[in-house]
Amino acid sequence: MPFTTAQLVTGANYSLATFQRGDPIDQVNFQHATLEWLLKHKEVSTFGNGSFKEPIYVTNNSNAQNYFGADQVTYNDRDPAKWTDFTWYNMHDGFWFDEDRLLAAGITIKDDSDAIPTSSEAETLIDLLKVSYRSLKMGMQEALAYEVLRDGSQSSKAVPGLSFLVDSTPATGVVGGIDAATNPYWQNNASIGIASTAGLLLTEMERMWQACQLYGGATPTFIPVGSAFLARYKLEAGTTINRQIEGVGNLRGGISLDASVNDAFFHGIPLVWDPTFDKLDALLGTTTWAKTAFFLNDNAIKFRPVKNNWMVDRKPERLPDRYVHYFAKTAKYGFTVNRRNALAVLTIA
Repeated sequence: MPFTTAQLVTGANYSLATFQRGDPIDQVNFQHATLEWLLKHKEVSTFGNGSFKEPIYVTNNSNAQNYFGADQVTYNDRDPAKWTDFTWYNMHDGFWFDEDRLLAAGITIKDDSDAIPTSSEAETLIDLLKVSYRSLKMGMQEALAYEVLRDGSQSSKAVPGLSFLVDSTPATGVVGGIDAATNPYWQNNASIGIASTAGLLLTEMERMWQACQLYGGATPTFIPVGSAFLARYKLEAGTTINRQIEGVGNLRGGISLDASVNDAFFHGIPLVWDPTFDKLDALLGTTTWAKTAFFLNDNAIKFRPVKNNWMVDRKPERLPDRYVHYFAKTAKYGFTVNRRNALAVLTIA
């Protein structure tokens, strides 16, 4: 028996998150460490009148002065705060089935309201939707993972991402409505093109760490890195060390050796390799991202899904001039910063 159009839409509402035995083995998707961290610390927000505004304290405007006895003192007018101005952006991803493809899969669609599919037809539809929705979810995540790293110059409709908010040229550009060139407090920290001189990387990382702590003591809480940066750090940190592993090797009359390193830390914060950095290099034909690291603080930078508009399932009406059924996800989100001088970007030569 065939499906009605309404039943096809209803089938799309099944829980599709869990795959059973026999489903396709993923060959293409990879970890998005920076996006995962941003989403873990996200704040669902409203963007009233089209923007997100956050007050930032920019000056003491001190009028302090020494006096004695009846000396005259002066007073001044104070306006120590400014407002940031960030907008939201949109992303869409979707797929469609034409009725011939559905028919080839054993699924017939009719406009009759009395159609009743068999259990095997229902299973076929759900299996097809599961695979399609999984690709929709993973594709959306991959697109977001790239977008939150880039500077937004790839499209006027793309969010200005991490490399815009934490810029390699921090004294240029208007970020959140504030001109970094004329407001030094609104400049992030940067150490670009660190040479391979022994010990220089650790020296620069220490300098950037202290610079992030200078105002308000905002210690970095997350350090995502590319593969080349991580390899250089391990080399300088001297972490490739032979280790004795007690147990199997000793029981067999010898010593087992393992020169690998499970984790690398800086001031107790793990350096987290984000494969998206390296994949972005491959996408853009560059080598910069693999050589990059960021010092981030989860209070200073925020990913902000728009309230009631994050990862919304869409099922648009079928167009009258083609026999195609549509399914999609949309997301509205912003990316904001309230303390650029607590953040840093580093790259190696």
